[in-house]
Amino acid sequence: MAQQYTVQVVDESHIAPPPGSVPPTVIPLTFLDVSWLFCCPIERILFYELPFPTRHLMQNIIPHLKHSLSLTLHHFFPLAGNLACNSKPFIQFNEGDSVRVTVAESDADFGHLVANHLRDNRAFKPLVPKLPFPFPSVSSDNKTPVMAIQVTVFPNSGISIGVTFIHVAADGSSFNHFMKSWASIHKSVTVSETLPPLSLPCHDRNVIKDPNGLLLSIYLKDWRSVHNSDATAPAIDENVQVDNVRVTLVPSRDQIDKLKQRVSAQIRSDDESPSRVSTFVVTSALMWVYMIELQESESEITDGDMIYHFVPVADCRERFEFPIPASYFGNCLAFLFISAKRSELMGKEGVVFAAKAIGRKIGELEKGALVGAEKWTSNLNEVVKTGRVLAVGGSPKFGVYETDFGWGRPKKFELVHFGAYGSFSLAESRDEEGAIEIGLVIGRDKLDLFNVVFQRRLNFNCL
Repeated sequence: MAQQYTVQVVDESHIAPPPGSVPPTVIPLTFLDVSWLFCCPIERILFYELPFPTRHLMQNIIPHLKHSLSLTLHHFFPLAGNLACNSKPFIQFNEGDSVRVTVAESDADFGHLVANHLRDNRAFKPLVPKLPFPFPSVSSDNKTPVMAIQVTVFPNSGISIGVTFIHVAADGSSFNHFMKSWASIHKSVTVSETLPPLSLPCHDRNVIKDPNGLLLSIYLKDWRSVHNSDATAPAIDENVQVDNVRVTLVPSRDQIDKLKQRVSAQIRSDDESPSRVSTFVVTSALMWVYMIELQESESEITDGDMIYHFVPVADCRERFEFPIPASYFGNCLAFLFISAKRSELMGKEGVVFAAKAIGRKIGELEKGALVGAEKWTSNLNEVVKTGRVLAVGGSPKFGVYETDFGWGRPKKFELVHFGAYGSFSLAESRDEEGAIEIGLVIGRDKLDLFNVVFQRRLNFNCL
């Protein structure tokens, strides 16, 4: 039975950079940005333990959050702007543009929401603000806000900071730069009124090189093709709001190390060329096999030639042939396409097979991050149509649990927009160095399989 509770809006305001601090600016989209016009808004929540009554939080916490947000938007002003379009889509900031900040109060059990155990997935959607899907409704007379924020108060327990933003404006690395800058400014202002030294974002889109504009023209053609068709934006709410449960799996450092050792040993045994065997690789391999076992139907089980796809992305700030600052604010991600037969993934050595395939594909980035880039959007379209594709969001490298507003480390991080079976999230473990937090959503009808399958996949005698 789903837990019943209420989330009530108590305040709504618009927070802008300090007046006169940012001139009107138009930021063109690179081909690396345009590829994300097809993506739903990204929804993230950070939970913080603050055992104070609502009155205290409203008077002492919320005003400082708003003030520090304004100071932060001075540097990260594209997040206060709008996505617009004439002949090409672009992000525009004008004086007076702002971020909508909603403050709400919830009577939900804070301790329950921040746990790792099974929780009703519908409990999280009311904790993030809504933004319109940026595709295909973008037109010359229609602007889409880039970001919105919701702070939810849990009386005598804590708060959550829910942020929704459109991927066109920023990738995970850029967005984490913003969040940590906001946290750092808030922490400093509330203590000393002195702004901390910041790693300022780089907004120069010219650092992304597209010879002859070829890739941008290809991606814009793909975008316009769908934009001008009868296609409608995906009904995301329907995908994630059915009777599903959210859970966080936390493989220990020891378990991750054993997975790495098993894969490395198999590579040596097969006398294969060295392959990347990282935490990301082995965790993704485990989840690819695990999610197939949870989602497939009885008819698919008999078809060993059925093709499944895994499509991760790779941060390429240090991989492109041209220099890109680590502080570059925008999208700098390469799509990777890995495909395999069911018989290969579900066999006795399925996780090892998947890890080797993922590691090899990541290794190919050394040949050039843009190899095959002209087909990224069309390839993505094709694999999504199959319904047998898995994506991953987040990264243990982001250090989300280092986002300290002055209240200590977050109690929990959740990526909310992901639905059942087609995706999972990764973050570093809050409580154990080297461990991993895996966030996923599963149907209640799969609960009997849930623990059995995952524990079996972590039992190395059965890999």
